Amino acid sequence: MRWYKADLHVHSVLSPCGSLEMSPREVMRTASERGLEIIAMTDHNSSANSLAYAKAAQEFDLAYIYGIEVQTAEEIHIIALFDNYEQVTGFGNELYDSLLPIDNDPDFFGDQVVIDENDNILRFEKKALINSSVWTLETAFQKISHYGGFYFPAHVDVISYSLLGQLGFIPTDIQIEALGITAKCDTDKLLKQYPQLQEYALIRNSDAHYLKDIASGFTQFYLHEPTLDEIRLACRNLDGRKIKI
Repeated sequence: MRWYKADLHVHSVLSPCGSLEMSPREVMRTASERGLEIIAMTDHNSSANSLAYAKAAQEFDLAYIYGIEVQTAEEIHIIALFDNYEQVTGFGNELYDSLLPIDNDPDFFGDQVVIDENDNILRFEKKALINSSVWTLETAFQKISHYGGFYFPAHVDVISYSLLGQLGFIPTDIQIEALGITAKCDTDKLLKQYPQLQEYALIRNSDAHYLKDIASGFTQFYLHEPTLDEIRLACRNLDGRKIKI
């Protein structure tokens, strides 16, 4: 086993607030140059660009994990990760159908671009991906689990769209094994403010919407191989797997 450097919260050109510079090859080239070995693309409420970025990751010898950033009815962001394209697509289709029926405003939020691995534009997504699903937090967790996914609330150390920002606490009646934190999170300060967070694995990510931010936040996982199953074990501190932020 060995340590792997991972960024599990990165956006593509599909995310309305994502820069158009975040094309498949540029994202993976930048990730590789900055020493990442595992990357997850996690667009807002959609998996439409998953396959294009997975193919680009292969070109740069990066372990790729399929992902989506879900916005629940409570306006809480969750990172949902999956082993394969079929899982993320099945989940993504259900999630897309659960979004509020509001059109994107490209002049305000930017274009939502679906592309292939060669940066060819396939279409522009018209439904606003920045809006919420009708799913509650609990429902979202159940749906992710149904498709075999792994989840963690995103950027809990900030107020906007976070579990702690919206609820002020971690629900104990819902199974949560890990929590996402931002690149600049002061973990000592966070744990002093919320001592109960010591019970959870913390995963630092970049939440990159621009190339300059990729790998600005990352987590090191001690794994047998760079897979989602191994990351799950590390979050549970099982069988010698572990996390370092």
